[in-house]
Amino acid sequence: MRVLQIGADRSKRGILFPGSPAYMRQKAYAENFGALDIIGCSLKKDGAAPSRSGNLAVYPTNAPFKLFYGTYALMIARTLEKPDVVSAQDPHSCGLLALWIARWRGVPLHIQVHTDIFAISYGLHSVANSLKLHIAFYVLKKADGIRVVSERVKEHIEARLTPKRPIKVLPIFTDIERLRSQSADPTFANRFSSFTIKLLFVGRLEPEKNCAAAIRAFAEAAPRDACLIVVGTGHDREALEALAREKDVADRVFFEGEKDAAPYYALIDLLLVTSVYEGYGMAIVEALGARKPVLSTDVGIAREAGAIIAEGDFAEALGAWFKSGPRHAALASYPYKTFDEYVAAYCDDIRGIV
Repeated sequence: MRVLQIGADRSKRGILFPGSPAYMRQKAYAENFGALDIIGCSLKKDGAAPSRSGNLAVYPTNAPFKLFYGTYALMIARTLEKPDVVSAQDPHSCGLLALWIARWRGVPLHIQVHTDIFAISYGLHSVANSLKLHIAFYVLKKADGIRVVSERVKEHIEARLTPKRPIKVLPIFTDIERLRSQSADPTFANRFSSFTIKLLFVGRLEPEKNCAAAIRAFAEAAPRDACLIVVGTGHDREALEALAREKDVADRVFFEGEKDAAPYYALIDLLLVTSVYEGYGMAIVEALGARKPVLSTDVGIAREAGAIIAEGDFAEALGAWFKSGPRHAALASYPYKTFDEYVAAYCDDIRGIV
């Protein structure tokens, strides 16, 4: 079976760069399918090059501007062998491209949904999100198969349209055993040894992740012997650093940049998730998998996975946790025991629409 996938992950940990975690996952899918071609929407400045590994072939668009993603993707698609199915990693930008290619090739269309696009907060967040929402509604109605990452996303889609086939819920794989066996490096842990309680925020420093709410809640509710560690990068970093100074907690808020979060889970006492919306929430699963409690807004997989939900004011909920909240947690509703089990479920879902 040959699958053509359209993606748009331009990060260094994404599908465009051989050896990255995402690339290795795609390689496993390719071996299971038989052949997997990926067109990755990218800019020339990203520095990605076409690559091949076994049954996997990745073709970056290397477009000069984002506006030309579609043109370059279609040019690449014309050079590839006809697929048995076209799959897109989102229901709007990539989804629309995948729809055009699937109809041109006369093959089924499979759509993956990683974000809760029908959450009210998603569409209201920006004009761009509102446009994506309308495109997604159109694409999802045309899709021959839909895979989502949480029951919440499935329910929101089914409330607005009737899919051609039952929607498949397949959470993203997380290496739980690795997280549970991870220990804090003594040198690394020593940086925060003066703090009795350590909180963690993991995510892109962008408005939808709302790290500002985590900093404000920390400033209002955390005792002096607590610190907040922020792992992630984004456009909001300077503004967030300024906010920490404004709230007089700059000496207790540490911006770590883009790093592997796994060593931090072994170190911290609580993960804060303040997102406006989420499709899944990988950090939620990772922290709970490492048996660390999570205080979260009601987004993504938080409620399903076993996080503490901040029903009202986040600072008030954080204050309540400091007083009597749990210091240990368990991950609920996680369906996979092994990576191979996840790969098989992922590939079977796409095969099922052919």
